[in-house]
Amino acid sequence: MATPFCAAAFRLTFPPSAPVPGFGSGRARRGVVAVRAEAETAGGSGINPAIRKEEAKVVDTVLAGELSKPLTPYCRCWRSGTFPLCDGSHVKHNKATGDNVGPLLVKK
Repeated sequence: MATPFCAAAFRLTFPPSAPVPGFGSGRARRGVVAVRAEAETAGGSGINPAIRKEEAKVVDTVLAGELSKPLTPYCRCWRSGTFPLCDGSHVKHNKATGDNVGPLLVKK
């Protein structure tokens, strides 16, 4: 059984011209989408298999103005060998698990 690891909610606004199933047309519509990541590992529940496990919480801060590239991918699968940057490890993870995780792209 999977254990909830984190949850987030996002507010979405659809323009009047965008067809949204079940909402009719001609007026702006709003909705909330809840996202929950779940995982189990051999040592218990969690998503992070090995990155900086000695820390109570893994937190990284990046100032967008200091990025060297116009588009920088950041890891969201916790498997990157260059964490917090994405190295494409999510592709292997997705094939093995059926997941669909990809990087967070930060624009300068």
